[in-house]
Amino acid sequence: MTNQDFDNNLDLTSGITAFEGKHFSTASRLLSPLADQGSSEAQFRMAIMAQNGLGMVQNKKLALRNMQAAAEQGHPLAMHGLGFMYLEGECADKNPENAAKWFNKASEAGMQGSMTTLAIMYRDGNGVEKNQQEADRLFKLAGFDPAEFS
Repeated sequence: MTNQDFDNNLDLTSGITAFEGKHFSTASRLLSPLADQGSSEAQFRMAIMAQNGLGMVQNKKLALRNMQAAAEQGHPLAMHGLGFMYLEGECADKNPENAAKWFNKASEAGMQGSMTTLAIMYRDGNGVEKNQQEADRLFKLAGFDPAEFS
């Protein structure tokens, strides 16, 4: 491990700790350079802070860019978050088809909330073709009785 790798790991750990402790200005200062270098963990947290104006001025473009970058690297929470950005039209144009794509990827990564949201989308035909059988399968996969959602 190089000194730079050690410093980056230390900054990432410190940035995550600051984020979780709600010290968002510190988290932003530590995580921003790492997000720019491609760290999906840093990108995800920077997206949350930019989306909500935590430790920085709200910046929806930055939020979308970081959430997208982390999601494309396979970060499960970022895939879920990007799905909601598209589903709700938050930081991105509302696009239920893109939302379904990202919820599906997050579901494949084991995200229970994404499975449930995607099941509701199949139940309602929102962004996907209405398919009660697929909705029921996803509800069960997420650990729910499909009858609870009818």
